Amino acid sequence: TRSFTDPSVSMDLLRAVLQPSINEEIQGIFNKYMKFFQTAAINVRDNVGEEVDPEQLIQETCRSCLEQAKLLFSDGKKVVPRLPHEQAVPKRARQMDEELSRRGSPIPKKRKGRPPGQSLSNDRGVSGMAAWKLKVSESVKRDGPKWDPSRLTETTTFVLGSRANKALGMGGTRGRLYIKHPHLFKYAADPQDKHWLTEQQHMRAIGGKMAYLLIEEDIRDLAASEDYRDSVDLRLEELKPFVPPAWMTEKMQKHMETLRRGGDVPPPEPPPE
Repeated sequence: TRSFTDPSVSMDLLRAVLQPSINEEIQGIFNKYMKFFQTAAINVRDNVGEEVDPEQLIQETCRSCLEQAKLLFSDGKKVVPRLPHEQAVPKRARQMDEELSRRGSPIPKKRKGRPPGQSLSNDRGVSGMAAWKLKVSESVKRDGPKWDPSRLTETTTFVLGSRANKALGMGGTRGRLYIKHPHLFKYAADPQDKHWLTEQQHMRAIGGKMAYLLIEEDIRDLAASEDYRDSVDLRLEELKPFVPPAWMTEKMQKHMETLRRGGDVPPPEPPPE
């Protein structure tokens, strides 16, 4: 049994008292950077496919941030596991950092223009990915009649992204439709939308997986284009179009308007009671 005169016990009691305040401040810090995580996660989902769960990506990133923050209080004995891309730092550079730390020498200044804490290999990877994202974004034009929110009415028919993939002959590669045609308007169904879609038997319950809704007219226009009209894999009977309720259509109108103006996607709003 450990005594309350044990220094570690005393400090842990103090920590327990302060922990709620510390957690609140840490949450405030993450809230400050959350918009960056959300934007990045949505970009990953849009470019990789609907099997990507942005919320899971954000949670994993936040946990990784906390793990790496432990290095600020490392005593030099316990080593916090690093991510694979961070292990690419040259061994000699790590040895120099450890030697400087043992001698109590000040940390050498980083070269101008490089954010602190980034390795050269990681910097190259980030800049390359950023350039690729920029190139993709520049090719997407969100203007013209197809991006006019007024075209979405209470009689507009929609199809599931998974069915559109099958209808155009891309059923074996989830997300390929969105990568090949980034100009298409697509709406990510929120939990309330999924509940309605499941109740109406338009889709099966899919848990945390993403479900996109696309405008039937856009998919039929694609099917009539030179890229698809002569394809033997065309299966338009797979579309199974439906008319969503007015509250869902209204959310999609707001979503289209936000994207058309180049803004971030707003958080999903629940339907009226």
